[in-house]
Amino acid sequence: MNLLTITSAVEAIAKEAGAFLRIQQADFSQERVSLKSLNALVSDVDENTERLLVNRLSELIPQAGFLTEEETTKQDIQKEWVWIIDPLDGTTNFVHGLPIYSVSIALKHKDELVIGVVYEIGMDECFSAYSDGGARLNGQSIQVTETDMLENSLLATGFPYYDFEHMEGFQNTLATFYKSTRGLRRIGTAAVDLAYTSCGRFDGYFEYGLSPWDVAAGIVLVREAGGIISDFNGGPEAIASKSIVATNKRLYPSVLKVVRKNMGNA
Repeated sequence: MNLLTITSAVEAIAKEAGAFLRIQQADFSQERVSLKSLNALVSDVDENTERLLVNRLSELIPQAGFLTEEETTKQDIQKEWVWIIDPLDGTTNFVHGLPIYSVSIALKHKDELVIGVVYEIGMDECFSAYSDGGARLNGQSIQVTETDMLENSLLATGFPYYDFEHMEGFQNTLATFYKSTRGLRRIGTAAVDLAYTSCGRFDGYFEYGLSPWDVAAGIVLVREAGGIISDFNGGPEAIASKSIVATNKRLYPSVLKVVRKNMGNA
C-alpha cells in the first residue's frame, strides 16, 4: 500500500470535512449542543462530520476498521488497518465561535501509526505525515525546534475535562513551567497543539486525560518532524496511557523531568 498516495487522499478528505465544518459554524446555534459527560460537548455537527469521514475513508481502504470519537460506525480495532478519527477536535471552541478547531485522521497498521493528518480549519492549514516520509504543512517540509533550554521555550498544554484526580500534580507542573519557560499556551485542541509542535510554533506539549483520537494523528506529525513522544513516565505508549509529552530531542529530558516528578502516576 502506497502511504504517500493514501496521505494525499486523506488530506483531500480532511479538507472536505473542514469545508463542511466551516459552513456549519457560520450559523451554529447553542440549541444543537448536548453533553456527553462533564464538560464534554457534542453536537449534530460532530456526528455528521464523522459520518462523512467514515464514508470517504471506507472507499479509500474498504477493509479498514474504525476507532472514532462519536461512534457513528462499528468500532473494529482488531483489523490490520484501522482509521482513528476525531471529526471535530476543539468542539468547545467551535460551539463558542472560536476559530481554532480541527479534523484529525490517523491510520494504524497493526501496532504502528503510519499516517497522520490534521486540518486546522480556521487557518486553512493542513498538516500531514506518513512513516519515513517526513512531515509537511500545506506541502512544505516542517521540523520541530532545536530549543534545548526551558528558559527559551514556549510550551502548550490542555486542561482536563473530567479527570481531576491529579489536579494538584498538574498545578505544580504548571507552576514550575510558569517560572522556567517563556510561557504556556492552552488553545483547546490537542491535535493542533501537536501540529504546532511539529512545525516549531511550540517547543513542546504535555497533557493528560486524553483519548487515542485526540493524539493519534499528531503523534505521527511530531515523530516525522524529528520530535520525540512519550507518556509521563517516559514510556512509548502515549496513545494508550492517556498522557503525552511531545517535544524535540534536546528539550525532552527537561520537560519529562518536570511532568514525571509531579504527574508520573497520571
